[in-house]
Amino acid sequence: MALRPFVQVDVFTREPMRGNALAVVLDGRGLSTATMQAFAQWTNLSETTFVVEPTSPKASYAVRIFTPRSELPFAGHPSVGTAWALLDAGLVHGTELIQECAAGLLRVSVGGEPNARRVSVQSPQSQRSALAPALIEALPRALGGASLCGERPIRADVGAQWILAELQNRNAVRAIAPDRDALIALSKQANVVGVAAFSFEPGLPIPLELRAFAPFDGIDEDPVTGSAQAAVGDWLLAQGRLDAVSLQYQASQGFAVRRDGRVQVRIDADRRVHIGGECVALIRGAVAID
Repeated sequence: MALRPFVQVDVFTREPMRGNALAVVLDGRGLSTATMQAFAQWTNLSETTFVVEPTSPKASYAVRIFTPRSELPFAGHPSVGTAWALLDAGLVHGTELIQECAAGLLRVSVGGEPNARRVSVQSPQSQRSALAPALIEALPRALGGASLCGERPIRADVGAQWILAELQNRNAVRAIAPDRDALIALSKQANVVGVAAFSFEPGLPIPLELRAFAPFDGIDEDPVTGSAQAAVGDWLLAQGRLDAVSLQYQASQGFAVRRDGRVQVRIDADRRVHIGGECVALIRGAVAID
């Protein structure tokens, strides 16, 4: 059985055991989809990635992304963490890279020093659509009786599909006591990964607070969720609400599950959202999978 280089990384943090953990198989060439899915189920992390041979000559590397239940075309923390792990292992080099994934070719920017490297990844263009009134009506119950505010909740697809719902403030987001069964039923009906509830308060040093619930996909609460952060950033931009904090801000996620991550959200000149942050490796070694 082949030994394959492996690293487990905490993403969107510089502190071990914070942020969102990611398992990265640095050489996934030759593995079947079934084996990748079985390994992702075994790690039982919100996502596991496998670096594979790119098909495009423009790509610096290619990655496949799995939750314990299914493969995703794109996800934020796996994209940031995989790029960081490849740079850390010396398998790719430079400050501008191209990631190939099922969602296409995405720009990766690298900054900072090697011991404090920051990686940001361009999100796929968000596709927003309206939610059926019955689904909107079911949202407060799924979020434990939380009161919604702002724009009507929507469905956003950035490779991963989320229902986006705004609450009044950070305290309201942190106080959510989700109804797991109601979230599963709602996610199944809406055909989404889960529900992302957020608040946006431009006067705060960290203006955005977010929690992401995906029990239908095997993740009761995701510690830090790049795809949901990207979808919210795109929605705020579309609403014209980012002027007060320019086109770059910091977001908080993970407080409720004691993981307290920080996500840097940036809008580029083409109105594309980039999400990024720091990472730290906790486990390095090899895994025996064929």
